[in-house]
Amino acid sequence: MKRTHYCGHVGEKEIGKNVVLTGWLHRRRDHGGLIFIDLRDREGVIQIVVDPKEKLPYETAKEVRGEYVLAVSGEVIARPRGTENLHLKSGKVEVHVTDLEILNASKTPPFSIEKTSDTANELVRLQYRYLDLRREEMQENIKVRHRISQVSREFLNSHGF
Repeated sequence: MKRTHYCGHVGEKEIGKNVVLTGWLHRRRDHGGLIFIDLRDREGVIQIVVDPKEKLPYETAKEVRGEYVLAVSGEVIARPRGTENLHLKSGKVEVHVTDLEILNASKTPPFSIEKTSDTANELVRLQYRYLDLRREEMQENIKVRHRISQVSREFLNSHGF
């Protein structure tokens, strides 16, 4: 499967379209039938829904845990009225999965990635830096650093350095 959209870029314009998304499993909720998965990538989080009618994806969804890397394919639909999440860019839609693939399994992380890891020991965060960099706060820091470097280089290049 080749990604067609980033998780944070799927919105109401994509309703009725099939999309392919890849990312980390942020959160998984099993409601005794439907399985809801919050899929996260660098651009945001989107809710995907796995129905037991889709046998193979459903069996796979029962196995996945936090920080597994997944590829999902499915149709974008509007969330039922009253279930929208206005805190997310993609909070008005969800993806009903037709195909789910585990790209990489993960051990349980030594600290919570979804919450600010102020409670995690700094030495543990440094030891597992590749996990710490998945946090939204850390990704924003990297983006700001990149923009500052770009502006500095453009200034120096324009002045003959």
